[in-house]
Amino acid sequence: MRVAVVVPAYQAAATILDIVAHTRAVVPDAHVIIVDDGSTDGTGEAVRETGVTLVAHPRNRGKGVALRSGIARACADGADVIVTLDADGQHLPVLIGRLIQPISDARADLVLGARSRNRTMPLGRRFTNWFSAVLASRIGGQQVRDAQTGFRAFTRAVAERLHPAGDRYEYEANFLLDALRTGFRVTSVDIPTVYGPRSHFRSWTDTWLMARAFARYAGRIVAGAT
Repeated sequence: MRVAVVVPAYQAAATILDIVAHTRAVVPDAHVIIVDDGSTDGTGEAVRETGVTLVAHPRNRGKGVALRSGIARACADGADVIVTLDADGQHLPVLIGRLIQPISDARADLVLGARSRNRTMPLGRRFTNWFSAVLASRIGGQQVRDAQTGFRAFTRAVAERLHPAGDRYEYEANFLLDALRTGFRVTSVDIPTVYGPRSHFRSWTDTWLMARAFARYAGRIVAGAT
């Protein structure tokens, strides 16, 4: 399989080279695509000489837009499987093979890296993570253990079929919910819970946007998947 690894990056100059190096060590034949989403700290310049594919946005447009750009580039370049992971070190590239395996075994179309809701995860995020997983499972009729994870692997068919709305973190919620609604097979694999010193997640605004993504499926939440 031709694997593409898409990394949306904003103000990630301190971590992006390690992400690239570790990704190449684990999947040396992967097509690594870094989407520099308008960084001003030299993120794009840091990776320009590494030989990865760099997609640069002239201004910051949001994680959803960065993912949309990177996934489109991966499809255009012929990827069979696409892996997405964050640039801040929360997702360990050494686990990419674990995410890809259920697809290689033809057991899944979309694989989620599921974090444990332990004390490493902030208390407020533990609750929203649990609640969104419950709602996603109800909507899709399949068990979803972590509906908010950005560490994912999915097939080209999933990428080409889905066109999720949203420019920020709600894009990922819409991606998952649309995949469940469409009937793609979704499974989860365990990954460590890692939180860095900073996050671009805006607690109130982004939580509201994600709540709206789930509200689109209010009927399924009440009645269950059919």
